[in-house]
Amino acid sequence: MPATEDFHLDIEQDLVVAAPVETVFESMIHQLSEGNTGQHDTPLPMRLERQPGGRWFRDLGDDRGHLWGFVQSIRKPDLLEISGPLFMSYPVTNHIIIRFEEVEGGTRLSFRHRAFGAIEQHHRDGVRPGWKGMLDRVAAHATGAVS
Repeated sequence: MPATEDFHLDIEQDLVVAAPVETVFESMIHQLSEGNTGQHDTPLPMRLERQPGGRWFRDLGDDRGHLWGFVQSIRKPDLLEISGPLFMSYPVTNHIIIRFEEVEGGTRLSFRHRAFGAIEQHHRDGVRPGWKGMLDRVAAHATGAVS
């Protein structure tokens, strides 16, 4: 019988970005939508509807795609929460909370992803570096290092 931890995932990552809180918030929205990339920086077309209940989905065109989640809370420029299956197409639920806080030197971006369900090992192995890469791209975009 699987252990309880086999059904649970909890990742926290924080960084300080040398940019104003509004800029970091918009850079996060950009990364979760039109600026999103997959493995090897290949475009991964996503859409994020910026209101409570709004969908976050992969848009493949011609009314095709994958629902990743719903906006649970959005409070520009300091909070974004999304819940849903994300990239896991099996029995699981995910919750992402991203907080943005003005601090000396810029903005503290606090990211937490929790999941519960039959989480496959390749997702366990990939989520931590995957989110780290996305947060690094948010920071680069917010500071003007990339467009």
